[in-house]
Amino acid sequence: MCGIIGVVAQVGTPASPIIYDGLTVLQHRGQDAAGIVTCDGEQLFQRKSNGLVRDVFQQRHMETLAGHMGVGHVRYPTAGTSSCAEAQPFYTNSPHGISLAHNGNLTNADELRTKLYREDLRHVNTNSDSEVLMNIFAHELHKRGKMYIGEDLHLDVADIFHAVAKVHERCRGGYAIIAMITGYGILGFRDPWGIRPLILGRREGVNGGEEWVLASESVALQALGCEIVRDVDPGEAVFITAGGQFYEKQCAESPTYSPCIFEHVYFARPDSIIDGISVHRARLKMGRKLASRIPKEFPDSNIDVIIPVPDSGRIAAMELAKDLGVPFREGFVKNRYVGRTFIMPGQAIRKDSVRKKLNPIPYEFEGKNVLLVDDSIVRGNTSAKIVQMARDAGANKVFFASAAPPVIHPNVYGIDMPAKTEYIAHGRTQEQVSEKIGADWLIYQTLDDLIDACSGGSRNIDTFDTSCFNGEYVTGDIDSAYLEKLEKSRNDAAKSAQIKNDEIIEIHNEP
Repeated sequence: MCGIIGVVAQVGTPASPIIYDGLTVLQHRGQDAAGIVTCDGEQLFQRKSNGLVRDVFQQRHMETLAGHMGVGHVRYPTAGTSSCAEAQPFYTNSPHGISLAHNGNLTNADELRTKLYREDLRHVNTNSDSEVLMNIFAHELHKRGKMYIGEDLHLDVADIFHAVAKVHERCRGGYAIIAMITGYGILGFRDPWGIRPLILGRREGVNGGEEWVLASESVALQALGCEIVRDVDPGEAVFITAGGQFYEKQCAESPTYSPCIFEHVYFARPDSIIDGISVHRARLKMGRKLASRIPKEFPDSNIDVIIPVPDSGRIAAMELAKDLGVPFREGFVKNRYVGRTFIMPGQAIRKDSVRKKLNPIPYEFEGKNVLLVDDSIVRGNTSAKIVQMARDAGANKVFFASAAPPVIHPNVYGIDMPAKTEYIAHGRTQEQVSEKIGADWLIYQTLDDLIDACSGGSRNIDTFDTSCFNGEYVTGDIDSAYLEKLEKSRNDAAKSAQIKNDEIIEIHNEP
């Protein structure tokens, strides 16, 4: 999962401060690396590196990022590595000069990489599927040929939309793309299923003209003072010229809305609206659904207090407590200077971060029957540690509620969940998972209830990608061979080896 943003400001207004502010709001989507590329006429300026937005961009960097349009990215590694070489946006000089930021994952990247080399004669320099997609788009745009108006080379908007249509034909998986074509404008498009989010906004510039912003989540647009125009449709492409002219076209033959439901469970900020659905409202309904089942399934629990696992479990816990008539209390203090453990590379780092991230308040636990509420349970290591913290703080009994169903299948569309065999729910019953994490009982959300909680909104969506819960992949191209290969690449041994390799590469690349 990554965060992307593209800006076309008024001529004379620097885009880089706007992009920077947007990236800080999208930081929750990726903490591995950050990058910005801006365009001033025919000249490009770039800064990207590993680290948080505030650390990657210092004042001296911002002063060099000239131009009124640009693209930004915060990275969480899915396909590829954590190497600084794979920080985005990526760039290719032909045709025209394209800078591209990608959120998602291509499921046929290996096949495309081979064809790019053998048939399209294009070289891919990294292991990133994002660079593969960029080269597919660049190659298809190049094939449209050259058109001159007088002595000036001209790129027609129809050529851009044609190249996007070819990307949809060749690429499989989930992707939201923001690309900048040097001197021409900013392009945004989504995969034909709308798996990964992309939203469009505009605002009035200081001199009265329109400025356009594309971003992963609505919160970035709101933070920048933009009016939300709409979500980019599945398969659709939008293009804003350097002069601010807006174009749109549906570029997929049979688009269908199947956005990733895990955005609402965990990744998106609660103040976001994605595909017309309020993340906050969806999480409230998740809590309501759990509250309707707990008295029936565990009638004699005598719950004294409901405590959320901060932060993504808080909203569901609030509504659950309200419906059950049980006090809601904050029982854990969160260290704000430790990142989101789910998106940290490597199990050892995640385990160490859990201990540093949360600290219990003994007063809220002593002698009480406590119901802990979290957004989901993936590996179970975090859940087990939190249950133990509650017991060490003096809890009498510790119950656990997950606002999502059991995660038992890999996500292949841009969420780097672990290998299937490393899921705590893999091959275990609900009772066995409860025992494994040390809880007195455990309740999961049902998939039907989760879908119902996230359905509706202004676009009336009721079909989602729920593959990590039920193994049904909306793109229709995932088979056992692909999942077996994915299993080998995502297990902890493979990731540990990759982290060591990245460290060696970075040492050799140091000046």
